[in-house]
Amino acid sequence: MTTTELLKGAAELFPDEVVTQAHVRHLELPGAGRFALITLDNGFDHTKPTTFGPQSLANLNAAIDQVEKEAADGEIVGVGLTGKPFIFAVGADLKGVELLKRREDALAIGKGGHDVFKRLSSLAVPTFAYYNGAAMGGGVEVGLHCTYRTVSKSVPAFSLPEVFLGLVPGWGGCALLPNLIGPERAVKVIIENSLNQNRQLKGAQVHELGIADALFEGADFLEQSLLWTASVLKGETEVSRPEIDRGEAWDNAVAQGRAIADGKVHGAAPAAYRALDILAAAKNGDLRAGFDAEDEALADLIMGGELRSGIYAFNLVQKRAKRPAGAPDKNLARPVSKVGVVGAGLMASQLALLFARRLEVPVVLTDIDQERVDKGVGYVHEEIDKLLLKGRVNQDKANRLKALVTGSLDKAAAFGDADFVIEAVFEEMGVKQKVFAEVEAVVPEHAILATNTSSLSVSEMASQLKHPERVVGFHFFNPVAILPLLEIVRAEQTDDASLATAFAVAKKLKKTAVLVKDAPAFVVNRILTRFMGSVLGAIDEGTPVEVADRALAPLGLPMSPVVLLDLVGPAVAHHVAGTLHAAFPDRFAVSENLGRVVEAGKRNLYAYDSGKPELDPEVAALFQVGDTALTEEQVRDRALDAIAEEIGLMLDEGVVAEAQDIDLCLITGAGWPFHLGGITPYLDRAGVSERVRGRKFLAPGVASIPE
Repeated sequence: MTTTELLKGAAELFPDEVVTQAHVRHLELPGAGRFALITLDNGFDHTKPTTFGPQSLANLNAAIDQVEKEAADGEIVGVGLTGKPFIFAVGADLKGVELLKRREDALAIGKGGHDVFKRLSSLAVPTFAYYNGAAMGGGVEVGLHCTYRTVSKSVPAFSLPEVFLGLVPGWGGCALLPNLIGPERAVKVIIENSLNQNRQLKGAQVHELGIADALFEGADFLEQSLLWTASVLKGETEVSRPEIDRGEAWDNAVAQGRAIADGKVHGAAPAAYRALDILAAAKNGDLRAGFDAEDEALADLIMGGELRSGIYAFNLVQKRAKRPAGAPDKNLARPVSKVGVVGAGLMASQLALLFARRLEVPVVLTDIDQERVDKGVGYVHEEIDKLLLKGRVNQDKANRLKALVTGSLDKAAAFGDADFVIEAVFEEMGVKQKVFAEVEAVVPEHAILATNTSSLSVSEMASQLKHPERVVGFHFFNPVAILPLLEIVRAEQTDDASLATAFAVAKKLKKTAVLVKDAPAFVVNRILTRFMGSVLGAIDEGTPVEVADRALAPLGLPMSPVVLLDLVGPAVAHHVAGTLHAAFPDRFAVSENLGRVVEAGKRNLYAYDSGKPELDPEVAALFQVGDTALTEEQVRDRALDAIAEEIGLMLDEGVVAEAQDIDLCLITGAGWPFHLGGITPYLDRAGVSERVRGRKFLAPGVASIPE
């Protein structure tokens, strides 16, 4: 089958493709001759990046037909490839991948991309890729097939994100990149960056790694790239690339890649390992074999559950997160020109810093004594100084941010003109009710009162106020600067204007806001507490700690249950378990062993003296356990059954609108991996949902192969 026929068949499967055109124009390069420049453009501005679906590949193929003939006839001296303003190209159109039902169609996508891209390396004249803007996946790979590459200093994002989603760089990335920049650097780009939450490279880093041969300023990038091209074609500029070590260094780089993958996904997702297999085989420089291996890997992974979960998770974070389910009309939101923070501890100080940086309005902290207030304000100022040292803000901005954050012991003076006041005090109902009563007495009538509670009832907290309708839950996750999730809790009497204001503030804070019902521990803490409770229960019954803790490794979670417990802190975990036990005593137990750990003042179950976590002997001495030791598989089954049951009950209770919101919360608030899709696609795929609930959480095709 020809490339044209292959792409025509694929295009029929994907009628809604946003099609990229490949415009050819000709330029006279000074002293070098006539040059063909292909520009990739889907006709939209930079907010809709250029992608490669089957029709888009066909258009590029047709453009290459034209320049191939011109090159063969001696009419041009070279061919360049660039993108529309701010965008080079961001790879395959994932909406098309989602629609594929058969392996042969998936294989056609791989072959189609290879067949088009590799023509750029076999033209009769040199080819040049000009990375003028964002380039990802296939956008990076099409440039790798060219003879030379330049990159703009202003490129904000450049990556091969496929492994992050559950794929491999399948249009030449795995085979070409190590042969261009060496295996160690290729592993960094393909494996390490991808598994580190899809870390992006900037233009200068792309040049430093050797992916691009030249680096130019963004303002006149194309002009400078064309002048450089002319000097290369005239022989005035010679591009030299380091010789690739194809010996032991290659094997070591692949082994290092496997260690990185093991550390991140623990063998739970196949994509990284398939990519490393192709990298390993690329050692001999046989590109044709490498491309064939990429095709097969793409076909297998496209038909696998991890990729469907990965695309589902990607869509949640990119799309659903921007349009929160159940949020009121944004026009109801009130302006916020001053923020109050009750408390000046670590959490309160982190919140003050975030509000000052994102809203750029005055922020006032209060606490019970001047020493605490000074410490809180001091923390914020120190963090701003760190941002200055890292070059994240300039001196002027640092001075302005510091001036915005102040402290006061007088709530009336601090909050008398505040529009939004958030409390971050001790997690105890009486304390929070007292704080809210004091704040309500001094704030303006329109002010929103927000609570950062992690598990307590927001409705009960507001119940003694004159205006409970302006109280809203605003639950952040620690560390505040890193985790995107913000659970926005609608209490029984919260009105639409208060809720709309909370969502508007969340958007300015650049947080992923999810609307949740006022139910014990809301979403993330409720699921994690049930999950950790089942593991702790197994330990209490007599399962060795290391066995119970290892049981969930096949899921590839960011950390094991006991390490997570240490991060949260035994005291906090014990407190939340107590709250949930009071609400649902039949499902949430309170571990007596954990209680003893808290009573003894121990902050961790593990000791980390040897570099790896081991049960602290002092903690082991506190444990009183039974004589029933479960296997890893039994602990895992019990934990997954518990999670599935709890999610089902939460959906029945209307804690969130849909299962998608549960998954969005776990991805953005607990760092659960894309290859699980959060959790519900995994529970569906593993048969747990049907075992526990008698049905799946998601409809066919939502995070799985369409039926």
